[in-house]
Amino acid sequence: MAHDLPPWVAELTDPRRARTLDELADRLVPLAEHAIDVSRRLQALLNELNDPFKREALYDRVERLKARSNEALDEVAAEIAASGRERIDRIRAEWEERLPAGEAERDRLDGEIVPLVARWEREAAARVADATSGGLDEATQLLLTRVEELAKAVTDLIHDVLPLAREGLALAGRISALSARARQAGRGPVPGDLAEEGAETARAFDEAVARLELEWSALGTRAATVRAALRGAEEAAFSQVTGAMTRCVEELAPAHVRALAEAESQARSLLEELTSG
Repeated sequence: MAHDLPPWVAELTDPRRARTLDELADRLVPLAEHAIDVSRRLQALLNELNDPFKREALYDRVERLKARSNEALDEVAAEIAASGRERIDRIRAEWEERLPAGEAERDRLDGEIVPLVARWEREAAARVADATSGGLDEATQLLLTRVEELAKAVTDLIHDVLPLAREGLALAGRISALSARARQAGRGPVPGDLAEEGAETARAFDEAVARLELEWSALGTRAATVRAALRGAEEAAFSQVTGAMTRCVEELAPAHVRALAEAESQARSLLEELTSG
């Protein structure tokens, strides 16, 4: 759908349509402001593109990975502890059912069986923590490598685009200087040399701003892609950590079941000993 502006817009903004020196100066001012605006927007987008690769942002990204890994490790450790408590509660229920309340023998449960479960919980949690630490080291290194590769590509892009933004500012200075000369020339019709220079400047403005606007649009898309890539690298790194953690838990599962079953078996044997005695 076309969105044409009213005809008078060109009459008031195009230096090539100026008939007097005042009109020429007036029409050049917004061109300079426009060139400055688009150049600054482009520079701002370049700064935004570079921000995720500053030292503070890199540190925050690594710390965020560590924090998420620690949270996941705490969840696994809590699940291990919960399964141990569940087995101890079941053993206690059986002891309370078969031993009269208040008997001193019941204290042997806490002295002999509960420490077995607690020791296994600590051992299992330590093994998961070691696996998590190893996975975190590898994931962090991979994350840093990927960020470094992306940072190099972004740096090259910035070096390519930054001269365009500076070109826009230089053009704005050239337009402002021409506007000042038009005002200093007095009043009356636009002389031929100023008219020709004004037309040439307007053409240069059209071409430069078109390039800057196109580059700004393309850069915005590239910036979104970079943000998505950084987020993807973080998620991949975290998945690598949780993958190492999951493999360790899967390897521990049979031993965990055996350890709890053995504690319950010893508790039952002790209970038989106490009740038969």
